[in-house]
This record gives sequence, structure tokens and C-alpha cells, in this order.
Amino acid sequence: MVLGDPTDSLHAPRATPRLRPRRHCHSHHRIHPHTSSSSRVDYSHLTIHDTYFDHDTTRLNPINHDKPLYEHRSAFKNYNSGGKVPLGLKRKGLRIVVTGGAGFVGSHLVDRLIERGDSVIVVDNFFTGRKENVMHHFGNPRFELIRHDVVEPLLLEVDQIYHLACPASPVHYKFNPTNVVGTLNMLGLAKRVGARFLLTSTSEVYGDPLQHPQVETYWGNVNPIGVRSCYDEGKRTAETLTMDYHRGAGVEVRIARIFNTYGPRMCIDDGRVVSNFVAQALRKEPMTVYGDGKQTRSFQYVSDLVEGLMRLMEGEHVGPFNLGNPGEFTMLQLANVVQETIDPDAKIEYRPNTEDDPHKRKPDITKAKELLGWEPKVELRKGLPLMVSDFRKRIFGDHKEEGATTAK
Repeated sequence: MVLGDPTDSLHAPRATPRLRPRRHCHSHHRIHPHTSSSSRVDYSHLTIHDTYFDHDTTRLNPINHDKPLYEHRSAFKNYNSGGKVPLGLKRKGLRIVVTGGAGFVGSHLVDRLIERGDSVIVVDNFFTGRKENVMHHFGNPRFELIRHDVVEPLLLEVDQIYHLACPASPVHYKFNPTNVVGTLNMLGLAKRVGARFLLTSTSEVYGDPLQHPQVETYWGNVNPIGVRSCYDEGKRTAETLTMDYHRGAGVEVRIARIFNTYGPRMCIDDGRVVSNFVAQALRKEPMTVYGDGKQTRSFQYVSDLVEGLMRLMEGEHVGPFNLGNPGEFTMLQLANVVQETIDPDAKIEYRPNTEDDPHKRKPDITKAKELLGWEPKVELRKGLPLMVSDFRKRIFGDHKEEGATTAK
């Protein structure tokens, strides 16, 4: 049976532990391979999870499918994303794969996971990701980078899967939409190795919403055949697949619906409004506003999003959860903030609006506040200068300013 193949039955039993050494699929070119160890018992030629054994009888026990496989893989059931554990005890590191981990959000997530003590495997095809975003981890034995497109199956042994791999800007997703097949493959992997799976969905599942602000129970208002539908409907389908694997195959899943996010390492010319305005203002070009500029969006700094993703993964709730900053700005207000930050004399140029562009977008994050204890901390006027500093270095090659990427 091919990993993640669409013909794979959801009702097929989970794979039982295999009495063979762990191996990697050698068909994938490894950019920077390292081996990471987990809690294992060495039986000469075998490498077997010690938790699969009854230590009184030293024999294999059948897995109890009523109990999530994830529980026996983590050292502490309820440790939080900051890595705090009971006094005097050291938390075991997990083996985690981050698809799209060389991208904007993914690379910041990798930074936090490595800092926490986990072993991280980044899987990225570099369509929008950049090696430069993760190069500072090269040489770390707990970091591994695999150049691979998730639309092809992949065999790994991991405890958690953060599935971020998908072009997220109109410029890229209209050219190469990968939501459905990649998600199916990663769900297949999660099912086979008993990993917990987190899907990064999007606020685009709400389409051009008729409800404001948007709550997770709102089903959305999406054009299924529009120019944006490959992304909107692709993410909606990915959520459907995720819940089907949860209900039908017992896979532990988490779903995050991400609202507009900004920060260092964003693609400079990806067509998203914050990166557009910042790049244009730095280059002394007019900032392009589509329509009348009264459309609204909410903007969260990337460190806030990463904190929310980690809390969601380590929590006990499936979701979906809105992860976004409820502070609402019109496009003209955003342009004014960019002018304040970069150049008060920056010009604004109006152009006809794009097709199916949502008029309003603002998350209701009550659920995340109550169940995850999460809410964004970084205001736009505090986070934007950090992004501007990063863009200035990358556009002009100015490395004199070595600013941090984490807002306090």
C-alpha cells in the first residue's frame, strides 16, 4: 500500500510496531542529514520503542487503540508550548516533522521547536521556502532538512507533524496549489506511525464572509469556481480530510485557521498586502491599494502565531481554532502605518479591485482564549518595524542593522 495513496482505506488498521531498525527513504535528497535519538532500548540488531514492552515479561503487547498513541510518546502529557515541566524533571524532546519548514511561518516554528529541545525534520520543496531561513540550524544534530514535495509520499518516523506546506499567497497558489494531495499524504503518514497531526488551515475558508467577526462555527461564503477557489476550497477539503482521518482512523488531529500574518522572512514580492506595502515603500514606489481601500484585515505578528500553533498541538482540543489578531485595519489605515514606519511621503496608487476579494476579515478568538489560553501580544506598530528591518537588509543588502525578529 502506498503511503498516503487516495485508495488507502480510512478503516484499515493502524500499523503495529515493526521489529526492524528505523530507516529513511533514500530516494529523497537530504540537504543536511543528521541522526536524532529518542528513548529506545538497544536489542543488538533491533531498535524498538521501549514503551511497546511489558517490562515484567519482555514481550510485545498489543496497542490499545482506545488510548491515543501520542500519549506514550511524550514525556509529559500536559506540558505547555514553552517547555515548562515539573521542577527537577527534564522534558523529553520529541521528533517532529514540519512540512514547509523553510518558509516564512515554518522557519519561525522550527526555531521555537529547536529552542525547546525537540528534534526537527524540515520537509520543503523550496517553491516559496528558502534555505537561508533555516541555515542557522545547519550543524545542529537535532535538525534535518529534506528537499521533497509533499505531493509525493514520504516515509518518516515522528511523534508530531506540523503540516504547513502549501503556497499561501495568490501569486504562488494560483500557479501551484497543493492543499489536498499533500495533506492526504501527511495524514497517511500520521496514521501509520501514530503521530499527532496539525493542519494549518486559513481564514480563507470563510470566503467573503457574511458574518463579522468570524467564529469557528461559521461555514463561510466561498465561490467554488473563482480565481481564489483553488486555495479556499483546497483548504476546506484539507479540513474535511483531516476530520475524516480523525473520526474514521483515530488519528489525533488539530486544525488552526490562520488569519493574516506578517514578520521577518516573508517573501518580498508575494502579492500579500503587508509585504507589498513594505517593499514598495522601501523602493520609493507607490503603495498599491486595490478598490477603495476600505476592505478590512487583521494582522498578527509571526511570533504570536507560532505560540498559538504550539499551544494547539500540545493541547487537548481538535479545533478548528481561529489564530489571528482581532485588531482590524482598513487597507488605507495599513498604508498609513507603513508611511509612519518607513516614509511619510510614500504615495498611494489606486487600482481596480481583484476578483472575490473579501470585504471584511476579523477573527473571533474567544475559543482560543478560553481553551488554549492564547491571544496575540504584538501590536502592528511594534511588529512592523522588525519586518521592515528584515526587508531593508534583503532588498538593499544592508546588514548593518542586526535587529531581533521577536517582539517583546
